[in-house]
This record gives sequence, C-alpha cells and structure tokens, in this order.
Amino acid sequence: MSSTTVRTKSHFRALDIAYIGMFAALMMIGANITSFAPFMVVGGVPITLQAFFAILAGIILGSRLGAISMAVYAIVGLAGAPVFARFTGGFAQLMSPTFGFIIAFIFTAYLTGKIVERYSSRTAYIIAALIATVIIYIFGTNWMYFAYQIWADAPPEFTYKLAWLWMLAPLPKDIILAVFAGVFGYRMRHIIKKTSQKRSRKQ
Repeated sequence: MSSTTVRTKSHFRALDIAYIGMFAALMMIGANITSFAPFMVVGGVPITLQAFFAILAGIILGSRLGAISMAVYAIVGLAGAPVFARFTGGFAQLMSPTFGFIIAFIFTAYLTGKIVERYSSRTAYIIAALIATVIIYIFGTNWMYFAYQIWADAPPEFTYKLAWLWMLAPLPKDIILAVFAGVFGYRMRHIIKKTSQKRSRKQ
C-alpha cells in the first residue's frame, strides 16, 4: 500500500469523525433552540430542530455515519452532558416520555441514508426526508404515550388520541423542514462528492 493511499484513508477517517462531531453538536443546538425562543414550547412539548438535523445527518453522511452521529449524541447525553432538550442529560433520561424521539433519530438517520445511497434524484431525497419524519412521529409518539401510561403517571384523561393531538403543533414545521432538508441535503451531498473527487485527483 502506497503512502498516498494511507494518507487518503487517514484523512477521510479524521473527516468522518469531524462530521460525526459536527452533527452531534448540531443536535444539541437544535434540541435547545427553545432556550432562545421560549414560545416554541406547546403543551409542555418543546418544538425543536432535532428531526431536521437527524434527517440531514442521514442525507449528508450516509446511513452508517449518520446513524453513528445520532448514537454519539444520545450516548453523550446519557453520560450526563446537558445536550437534550432544555439542557438536560443523564441516564435518567431513558425514563423520559420523549426519549423515544432520541432513539428514533438514530434509525431515521440510517434509513434516510440508505434511501439516498440507492436513489440519487432530488425527489428521492425529499421523499426519504418525509418518510423519516413519519417514522420519527410514529415511534416517538407511541413511546411517549406508553411511557405516560406505564411509568410517567399520566392523568386519567390522557388518551392515545390526545398524545397525537399534542404532536399536531410541531408537525407542519417538521414537514416543511423535511422538504428543506431533502433539497438542501441533495445540494450539499453533491458538493461534498465533487470536492472529494477533486481532492482524490490531486492526490
């Protein structure tokens, strides 16, 4: 193996780590956007930008690295760093009714990445982002409902229908951001690809 090949692999390994760290940091910012805009809390549920960044991670980084970046974010938060919504963190967050969304971000980043790795059109990117949004809502909302019913002491009037009504507030925002993530991610992925190809030719 030539020294050039070794340098190239080493470079991209370092770049991958940088991308993973960047998206983990973006998730922290997206989770706590309500600290700067308190009005983005509806019915006790923070309206965040996490879904947007999770989808973008899958589109730009691909399935493997996208899922890893979301897993890193979750692990850092569970380790105690205040990176979850409202600057919370710690292992106790596993019992939070909204922790299902954190888990969903890992799977949706992977799924989004898989779709765009197979289909390269702009439309496919947008569809992938919208599918990811649906999965986030289904998994996260069901987790929230059962968490409230089993261990979070929900009031008697809290029903499955009410759980979904809570999620109507952030839904329009997440649909719009999903479409934007698909369009923006499509452009960014192709820019990154062209840049990588130019770098490879120079080396």
